[in-house]
Amino acid sequence: MPRFTLAVLERRLAQRAKASAEESYTRALLDKGVGHCAKKLNEEAFEAGLAAVQESRSRVIAESADLVYHLLVLLKARGIKLADVEAELEKRTRQSGHAEKAARRTK
Repeated sequence: MPRFTLAVLERRLAQRAKASAEESYTRALLDKGVGHCAKKLNEEAFEAGLAAVQESRSRVIAESADLVYHLLVLLKARGIKLADVEAELEKRTRQSGHAEKAARRTK
């Protein structure tokens, strides 16, 4: 069995997006639009952060999985591929984090 990766999850989301909203939570989220997907992402980010300071390691992992899933749904809703995000991250690794962050402030 192939190793599970975010790229595998992205492909699974693309498949689930083709199903009906009754069959697919992913499709139901997408049907509600980018704003709803962004709201869900914000909720999951809050829950992951809260878990990080108040809950067990397993809860942090579970909430982080929810967060990553909802991020990929939001990217799908905006027509952005995971490869686009990976390319941006790759560009950022060419310099120190402090220098990269400072460069973003001047744009």
